[in-house]
This record gives sequence, structure tokens and C-alpha cells, in this order.
Amino acid sequence: MIAPYLLFFFAALGAFNGLALAAYLLLRRPATPAQRWLAVLILVISIRTGKSVLFYFYPEIPRPILQVGLTACFLIGPCLLGFVRAWADPVGERTRMDGRWVAGLLAVAVGYGLIFPYASHPEMWGRPLWGVISYGWLAWMLLALGAYLRAVRAEGAPAAGDGLGRGHVAAVIAGVAVVWLAYYTAGLTSYIVGALSFSLVLYLGGIVLLARRKARVAAEPYQDRKITPDQAQADLQSLHRLMTEEALYTDARLSLARVARRLNMPPARLSQLLNDNHKTAFKPYLMQLRVEAAKRLLCAPDPLGMEQVAEASGFLSMSTFYSSFKKVEGMTPAAWRQARQAGGIDS
Repeated sequence: MIAPYLLFFFAALGAFNGLALAAYLLLRRPATPAQRWLAVLILVISIRTGKSVLFYFYPEIPRPILQVGLTACFLIGPCLLGFVRAWADPVGERTRMDGRWVAGLLAVAVGYGLIFPYASHPEMWGRPLWGVISYGWLAWMLLALGAYLRAVRAEGAPAAGDGLGRGHVAAVIAGVAVVWLAYYTAGLTSYIVGALSFSLVLYLGGIVLLARRKARVAAEPYQDRKITPDQAQADLQSLHRLMTEEALYTDARLSLARVARRLNMPPARLSQLLNDNHKTAFKPYLMQLRVEAAKRLLCAPDPLGMEQVAEASGFLSMSTFYSSFKKVEGMTPAAWRQARQAGGIDS
């Protein structure tokens, strides 16, 4: 008698914790595009598997719930591709429109549901539609895998600046593939296997992630490998040259991971270089560069508006511009410009 209850518990637990994890990722700050995509991906899978649990144990559930589950399933593949593309393009140079086309697919799915609601048109939600969703899911997974492989081959994969390395992304793709396979083969096994597979993937992923984090804490990369003065000087020169010649600091979403990738060094080493050999962390270093760029623009013969100065210097918002400038110079940009024009400031 206890077996059905255990089956329900383990199958439902994954869906419930998936919803909690999705909410956490959406609310966590700072939120990267890849993090948001991952949250939405986990959300739609949780809805899909949650619907499976309800239907397996309570076959008479309202049909609108079944409709919501299939709609969420339709979006799993597109969200996976959106996640991989956002990870491979952390600054959003090529992926700014991805959210819109996925929103368009959602609109199509919702429109289909309004025209052919499950409650009155169950024949429109049967095996043919499931075939389209299932094979479409497979096609999206293959596109996501292709995007992942291209990113890895192009630059050795983006570094884990937002906590997502290429191993994490590969694990997400593999996990989604396991869930797809479980649903695809449900006719040979059991319908509940899809929900159970998600629970298994979610918890195995959590265990592995915790184990890797503990290993990192125990190892403390580079703690016993001090950077020699000569090597530090050469690395710092390369860093300053990269930042000044290419003006990377003007990218408002620049991350330590991206700079490290350009310098062909691990992010941990770049962080150590700045902390130990430049006596500053990455964010204050970047802020100093942006403030210096803003000062040059404020002194330009053709004065720019404050919003133009902030944008050209790499600040994401006016509030950040003003607070950063005042922190470095002790006054607002406007006051600094007036003092400079009055001769009270030399540089």
C-alpha cells in the first residue's frame, strides 16, 4: 500500500522543487540572461511534469490543466535553445531578440488553446499534436546542442562568470534529453517515468553541484601559486592594454569572465592578479576606468549631456554613473565639470 504514496511523493517532489528553484533563479540578483532563461526552462519542465503526476494519480483532473501541461511542454525546447544561446553570448550581442520569438511561440500556443480548448476539442490535443510537440522538442534540443558545440569550438566556451561553465550547460542539455527520452518511451515503460526522471535529474544535478563547490572550497585555486612579480607586471600590462586599446570598459555588461577569456587566463587567476598585485577587485577597477573615461568626456571641447557621458563611459544607468563618480571624485559629475571649468581642478 505504501508504494503508490512513495511514487507520488518522489514524482511530485521534483515538480515542486523545480518551481521553487525557478522562482529563486528569477528573483536572484544580479540576474544574467542565461540565469533567466534557465529559470523559465525549469519552470516549464516543472509544469509539464507536475501535470503528469496529477494525471497519473487523478485521471479525472480538469482538462484545462492538461492543456496547460502540453503548452508548457511545447516551450521546453525553445527555452533550452534560448538558455544555451544566452550562455554563449553573455553580453547579448546576438540574442537580444530571442525572448521575442519565444514569446511569439507562446502566443501561438495560447491562441491555439483559445481556438481549440481541450475541454471541447479533445481530439485536437491527442496523439498527432503530441507527436508534433515531441519531435519538435527533439529538434530544438539538437539546435541547442549545435549552439553549444559552436560556442565551445569558437572560444573554448564562455567562462563561468555567472556560475555557469560549459560543464553545467552540457549537464542541462543532457538532463532535458533524459526527460524527453522518458516521455518518448513512456509507451514502453510508464507515463509517470517522465516526472520521475525530472526528479532524478534535478536532485542528481544538485548533489553534483554541491560536491563540486565543496571541492572548490577545499582546493582554493591558486592559493598556493603566487604570481611572480615579473609575470604579474606582464599580465597587468596586457590587461591595461586590452582595456584601453579596445575600450572594453564601455560595455555596460562587461564581466570578469569575459575579460579573462580575452586574456586567455582562468577567471580565478585574473581575480587573484587584481587583488594581490593591483590591490583592487575587478568591479572597483572597472569603475575607476569608467570614471576616468567620463572625466575625459566631461572635459571635451564639445560638451556632452550627462546621459551621453554615462552611456559612452560604460555605465548601465544614470544612478550608477552618479554614485560611482561621486565615490571616486567626491562630487557629482556636474559639480566636477563646473569646478574644472572654473580652474579649481587640474585633471
